Amino acid sequence: MSVVEFAEYLVKSIVLEPDLIKVSEFQADEDVTILEILVPESEMGRVIGKNGKTSTSIRTLIQAFAAINKMPKVKINIDSF
Repeated sequence: MSVVEFAEYLVKSIVLEPDLIKVSEFQADEDVTILEILVPESEMGRVIGKNGKTSTSIRTLIQAFAAINKMPKVKINIDSF
């Protein structure tokens, strides 16, 4: 399982409309990967959570997944459309 698939699985399990979630991967440097998670505006509250706790947990889980699988460091951007 790649980090993109893992991120999709996490976010899609939280939202009501999982088909609208898009996760893209970009290479910033040799040792940094950027994940961009696009979420519909109506679902943004679910993904961010109260005081940002859900989004912090998502970031922590994705970074832990990357570390366990000896992948480069991952930065996560969550945005709406």
